[in-house]
Amino acid sequence: MQQVRDRPGGTTHTITYQTVTTTKTAQGNYMDLSGMPAMDPKQQTMEWQQQSYLDSGIQSGATTQAPSLSSRQGPEELDDDGMDTSHMLMEWNQGFQEGFTQEQVNEMNQQLIQTRSQRVRAAMFPETLDEGTQIPSTQFDPNQPTAVQRLAEPSQMLKHAVVNLINYQDDADLATRAIPELTKLLNDEDQVVVSQAAMMVHQLSKKEASRHAIMNSPQMVAALVRAMQTTNDVETTRCAAGTLHNLSHHRQGLLSIFKSGGIPALVKLLGSQVESVLFYAITTLHNLLLHQEGSKMAVRLAGGLQKMVALLQRNNVKFLAIVTDCLQILAYGNQESKLIILASGGPGELVRIMRTYTYEKLLWTTSRVLKVLSVCSSNKPAIVEAGGMQALGQHLSHQSARLVQNCLWTLRNLSDAATKQVRQEALEGLLQTLVHMLSSNDINIVTCAAGILSNLTCNNGRNKMIVCQVGGIEALVRTILQAGDREDITEPAVCALRHLTSRHPEAEMAQNAVRLHYGLPVLVKLLHPPSRWPLIKAVIGLMRNLALCPANHAPLREQGALPRLIQLLMRAHQDTQRRASMGSTSSQGGYVDGVRMEEIVEGTVGALHILARDAHNRAVIRSLNCIPLFVQLLYSNIENIQRVAAGVLCELAQDKESAEIIEAEGATAPLTELLHSRNEGVATYAAAVLFRMSEDKPQDYKKRLSVELTSSLCRADAMPWAEPHELHDPGMLMMPPDEPAYRGEGMFSHHSSVSSVHSGHQSTMGRQPQQVQPRAGLYSTGSYHDQPPHTPIEHGMDHMDMGPGPGGPHHMQGAAGGHPSHSDYPQDLDLGIPTADLNLEGLPPQGGDNNQLAWFDTDL
Repeated sequence: MQQVRDRPGGTTHTITYQTVTTTKTAQGNYMDLSGMPAMDPKQQTMEWQQQSYLDSGIQSGATTQAPSLSSRQGPEELDDDGMDTSHMLMEWNQGFQEGFTQEQVNEMNQQLIQTRSQRVRAAMFPETLDEGTQIPSTQFDPNQPTAVQRLAEPSQMLKHAVVNLINYQDDADLATRAIPELTKLLNDEDQVVVSQAAMMVHQLSKKEASRHAIMNSPQMVAALVRAMQTTNDVETTRCAAGTLHNLSHHRQGLLSIFKSGGIPALVKLLGSQVESVLFYAITTLHNLLLHQEGSKMAVRLAGGLQKMVALLQRNNVKFLAIVTDCLQILAYGNQESKLIILASGGPGELVRIMRTYTYEKLLWTTSRVLKVLSVCSSNKPAIVEAGGMQALGQHLSHQSARLVQNCLWTLRNLSDAATKQVRQEALEGLLQTLVHMLSSNDINIVTCAAGILSNLTCNNGRNKMIVCQVGGIEALVRTILQAGDREDITEPAVCALRHLTSRHPEAEMAQNAVRLHYGLPVLVKLLHPPSRWPLIKAVIGLMRNLALCPANHAPLREQGALPRLIQLLMRAHQDTQRRASMGSTSSQGGYVDGVRMEEIVEGTVGALHILARDAHNRAVIRSLNCIPLFVQLLYSNIENIQRVAAGVLCELAQDKESAEIIEAEGATAPLTELLHSRNEGVATYAAAVLFRMSEDKPQDYKKRLSVELTSSLCRADAMPWAEPHELHDPGMLMMPPDEPAYRGEGMFSHHSSVSSVHSGHQSTMGRQPQQVQPRAGLYSTGSYHDQPPHTPIEHGMDHMDMGPGPGGPHHMQGAAGGHPSHSDYPQDLDLGIPTADLNLEGLPPQGGDNNQLAWFDTDL
């Protein structure tokens, strides 16, 4: 240690130096500490104490200066002891303006030790210090808090927790003592006393401890409910309802309210004109509906649905969000609730909300209610008539994914009803949006968009034209190409294409567009595994429509469509024969993945019928040895199968070789019998085949045949079609009278008209020529056209399941196992055959319980 005076009369500074020996090396200077003596332990402790209270600058860096080290300059720089004093480090106290002696340091240490408890108390319990008490600070750097300061905040939190525990116990004790007395006061006859008691209970319910005490007292909760029901005082009602609201945030509180009969009282309050009471009532009911078992039925029985529908006329968006969520909970899975909402005018109010407001949560909850109602056959038309399609469609571009998805699900459920009821000009924007959404990366959006387009284009020529004009054909083909094996996408897309390729002014353009956008190869591929029967049935129907365009005949043949169609025909026919031999009478025994094999038989033969218009295709069909099967199908007891079998034979009979094979297979007998069919299409085709088979027969045979044909084809209400001697043109012969309106293209859903295999008359004709029966016993009912048209069942698109269905991961069906895809076959104008009979639409699904069909009656 050395005293240094700055100048005469100046301040003397005490500076302690530590000598550091440096050694010059080739690499530079380094400190040699090997010769430094070991420090005494007591001296180490003293230095640590000093440095712990006085900042040397090492921690803060406030006054630290780097020492200047250099190599030795000569022997004159060594002191008397031989030490190099030219390089010395200044101790921590060099940064202060004045020096401190050891005595001063010890005195400061003693003072800090004596005030340590006061500093701790100041940090943890500042309220216990006397006002004006000065506590010395040990913080020299404002950026570096001391240890006591760092402990201050956690200590305060611990103190508050302890205080809260003490207060909690106090609150619980107070409530426990007060509850019996307050219960008596709530039951008092004096309404003023009841009002004061309700106010006190409301205040107690705001604290957790006393709230638990209240909810654990059944007598108290029952007294609150009774007071709420009997009083005419608004303040009493408000306090009682507020208390129940506070209790409803706990499961025990919900149970107490439910057991005390609080739900009828709360439902009654839904008619209150006081906003706070109304808020307490609806939020408490909402909590009960969400978490308390049995509350749904209690609300329904108390008339809560009617009250809630009436509240939809209010304009508070957050309040409306709670009301609509309550309606969704009550209506889900309960048909009676849906009908009550309908009778109360709910669909119109819900659609108005969707049209009016922009609050996302309200739009989402409202769309969920509409989704649940959209599976109800009674609510569907009401929602559509109220403008539900347009109101939902305007939110398809919303940023909220959950809102868009719910709107799409609802639109899909409504789309089968909307195709007939909505003003067509109102759907142009929606159709264009749906076509655009087919390019989305979201699988659920694409699935729904394809399903909606399939339904909206069913039996609706204007919608078909709009979709074609906005690029729908290209978008649907692209969707099928990109979907791969995802049948939940490919099936509705194929069904939509089937609708778009028939019975509207631009159908021929659509048939060509499918080919031009490279759709034929993928469609033929879909006829092969792993495609399942519902998708195969839809593709067969589409191919039948595409075959109406002659330009598609060669590409379909080149892609191998003909052999695959015949393979499917034989497989389906073998299945029907096997079931017939087993005597299966079960209504579900004929279904495979919700499709009857009779439908596949009818569809494949119908497609081959149209493809056989091409000579090359006829040659391929003949080479595949399927003519005997066509002849056997003439004995089917299903009228539509008889018709398509006679139709394909009619086309094949144009070639002499095929006509000879047909005759050799014994077709004359069943064809002659079919001349007497009351189905004009069956009789006409049978006549045409017989006429073409007789071209190389003697003239006498032709004359007898002409007489038979004329007598068979004449109707009581029509003139003979031609004189016997003029029967030279089979085309003229096969033109029946004007046919009735087409029975309808099928919705892409599990709900449309009954399948064609049951819509035609059941013939009693046997399957073998020897079993042909007389005409008088051939039919048990009137003609096919006497059958009334079947209207779609309520469920629309309810069953296009996003996830795995009973038949596989991508099967679009619901729990009932049914399947969609009604045919959209155009009328065969060339031969004048009433193709309305050729209806490949899906039969009722297995176990067609409507209660099982509400897949979309859920909240995902």
